[in-house]
Amino acid sequence: MNRRDFITLLGWGAATWPIAAGAQQQPKMLRVGFVGMQPREAPHYTNFLKRMAELGYQEGRNFTFDYIQTPNVEGYESNYRELATRKVDVFLAVGNEPALRAALSAADGKPIAFLAVDFDPLAKGYVANLSHPGGNVTGIFVRQLELAAKRVEIAREAFPHATVVGIAFDAISSEQRDAAVEAARKIRDKAQKIAAHLLEVSPDDLEWKDHKFQVKGVPDKAKTGEQGYAGAFDAMDDVRGQPIILPAGPIFLRDRAAIAQALLERRIPSIASFRENMEAGALISYGFDLMGLFYDIASYIHRLAGGTKPSDLPIEQSPRFYMAVNLKTAASLGVALSDVFVARANEVRE
Repeated sequence: MNRRDFITLLGWGAATWPIAAGAQQQPKMLRVGFVGMQPREAPHYTNFLKRMAELGYQEGRNFTFDYIQTPNVEGYESNYRELATRKVDVFLAVGNEPALRAALSAADGKPIAFLAVDFDPLAKGYVANLSHPGGNVTGIFVRQLELAAKRVEIAREAFPHATVVGIAFDAISSEQRDAAVEAARKIRDKAQKIAAHLLEVSPDDLEWKDHKFQVKGVPDKAKTGEQGYAGAFDAMDDVRGQPIILPAGPIFLRDRAAIAQALLERRIPSIASFRENMEAGALISYGFDLMGLFYDIASYIHRLAGGTKPSDLPIEQSPRFYMAVNLKTAASLGVALSDVFVARANEVRE
């Protein structure tokens, strides 16, 4: 389905510039260094490499994608330092603030292209302004807090009779949690009865947290993975059928299959941030187009490799937003979504 107006209205004007190479000659072998939490063969990484090939970079001939996978946020610092010893030409930092901090610490002034998924680089002070960032960083950022609030609104539209919405978060998505809680509070204050359950997910334990809303119980702590997620979502046993919102974060993307299975077994419908979660079994996804963002960031790498200074490359506020609905999941959960709601999706999986 084509993107509908209600989605494109969330897209802010993106900075545009040509992708032709700068005046300086490109390095004979461009080395791009990146630390991430997903497997190297993840589709969005493949899409990045596809765009790099379209721009003339062939792995093993004139381009090296030096990728290190880390199991957790704590691994960013040491792994970006490792990339610095490999003499990379351009650093790529994706997702959260700790990734950019680690890249900045290791880069020693070399250019950094970033995809700021879970923070605002301007508000956090990493850039001087969006049109002229200054320093050695530039890239794309997504207004994730607005999206977190929008997912609460979508949950309300899809489940107009819901009295509880679960809000999952981890250590690096706490600002998304706060934005979602505020959106739920506004709904509640409009006399639309709804409470919020907050479920914290960390690499070591899963635990309910009270944030001025009704909390049903505190499960035993459990390790993440299939069994850990199953134990955590047991806490929603007495509100099964009520929706839960999953944030944009590397854990929720990496462990999407285990999370989807745990939720489906408990008949809990989920509204996720990533389309990939919908493919794994989430009922609805609403957020940025991850595949598209990795495709777009390759053009920044190309410009930086051609000699353009990061301080001269405007930061783009991505217009790539995407909503998907999984009707197979809806059928398995016995959820009836209105035709009007479904028609607004970019993609419907049947």
